[in-house]
Amino acid sequence: MTLSGNDVAKHNDAKSCWVIVHVIQTPFGKAYDVTDFLPEHPGGSKIILKYAGKDATEEYDPIHPPDTLDKYLDKSKHLGPVNMDTVAKEVMQEDPDEVERQQRVAQKPLLEQCYNLHDFEAVARRVMKRTAWGYYSSAADDEITMRENHSAFHRIWFRPRVLVDVEKVDFSTKMLGTPCSIPIYITATALGKLGNPEGEVVLTRAAHKHEVIQMIPTLASCSFDEIVDARQGDQVQWLQLYVNKDREITKKIIQHAEKRGCKGLFITVDAPQLGRREKDMRSKFTDPGSNVQSGSTTDTSQGAARAISSFIDPSLSWKDIPWFQSVTKMPIILKGVQRVEDVLKAVEAGVQGVVLSNHGGRQLDFARSAVEILAETMPVLRERGLENKIEIFVDGGIRRATDIIKCLCLGATGVGIGRPFLYAMSAYGQPGVDRAIQLLKDEMEMNMRLIGCTKVSELHPELLDTRALSVHATTPVDHLSGAVYDPLAVPAQRPKGPPVKARL
Repeated sequence: MTLSGNDVAKHNDAKSCWVIVHVIQTPFGKAYDVTDFLPEHPGGSKIILKYAGKDATEEYDPIHPPDTLDKYLDKSKHLGPVNMDTVAKEVMQEDPDEVERQQRVAQKPLLEQCYNLHDFEAVARRVMKRTAWGYYSSAADDEITMRENHSAFHRIWFRPRVLVDVEKVDFSTKMLGTPCSIPIYITATALGKLGNPEGEVVLTRAAHKHEVIQMIPTLASCSFDEIVDARQGDQVQWLQLYVNKDREITKKIIQHAEKRGCKGLFITVDAPQLGRREKDMRSKFTDPGSNVQSGSTTDTSQGAARAISSFIDPSLSWKDIPWFQSVTKMPIILKGVQRVEDVLKAVEAGVQGVVLSNHGGRQLDFARSAVEILAETMPVLRERGLENKIEIFVDGGIRRATDIIKCLCLGATGVGIGRPFLYAMSAYGQPGVDRAIQLLKDEMEMNMRLIGCTKVSELHPELLDTRALSVHATTPVDHLSGAVYDPLAVPAQRPKGPPVKARL
């Protein structure tokens, strides 16, 4: 039986709460009885009651995989299809901020005006919704570590070779046995639909096109199966895992990922509690969380990050590693290692890799940059003959191919890049991600030539001067040079005018 909008509208309070979710964009939505779920909802009952008896699609879609209700709401509460033509359309008050944002979207720079990864961030900041930008761009506390992640690369200098035949440059490599066109992977980042309605599958398609690996996030907006189904050919994906307090749930996630063909399990180990991210908090994000949590409450005033993460197990420890090894044959990589002593423990535990990472500066402020930890770690591994026992990855702050090359010279297998691809996707969709990856490839070829190397295996520490890397002294402001320096600029907004005809 097909319900009408009036049927649903009668159930509009805490005693009887029905909502409509237009899960697949057809003339029909689906109605659900969420009355009993109200006190259990991770985002609190208030957000659901706001849409009691109404269509909740606009709020639901960006942060929930489409199979969430099928998985986590008892089938007896699935009420059937709703004819959306009978659902009253709410008259929304015009939001001046949204009108202004849409104008910025219409006048954003052409894609061809973006020449580096910073440009995509600048455009995304202008065109994204405030809550989405607050979530993507935020970092812990004073955001010192987030800025340090990138600025640390500025304290490493090259010692290039000259008179080397660099006509042919090949920067392809292998990561965990998988051939890659460039030593990067798209690292896991949550809530892709906040930036683009298609979410993480945009990144999946771009990863296939450019022959790079995508790490699937636990807190994706798309369902895990949607992301895997978007895979093409022999494309390789890895799984990023936040460990659930319920180990049976964790086991099911891992084994399902392995069955679906994932080739690596990246266990996040730097987030027993998510950090305090004030940009996110100030955006007053009060929406419910992802589908991975159930039956817990959360303080949504703490922002989106806290609202989607209450399921994470703070008791996770080294003693759990054997259990993970017992439930999967996938290579196990610990994501979020931040000191050489823990890298040595990882080798001893028999895992296949670590990601040196501070979670993009979103966890502990004043954690050191991953590249600094890398420079400290690799000499110790080489001294003990362990450099080939484990693969070392790095993420955080990478914005240029020179950053990638510096990590490879120090001994990294590859690097993860996250937010820049979210920004490119948010601003321009898949064409933006394609261009961002291609810009890195172009930079990589040029800088490999300029450093005097033709392949990844030729990159080594002697090509770098890292003496200043661990010096965290504040540099005095040079007012004179600052007064006369003409800074580089990001693309300007185009003047308002007739629409530009698409070029074939």
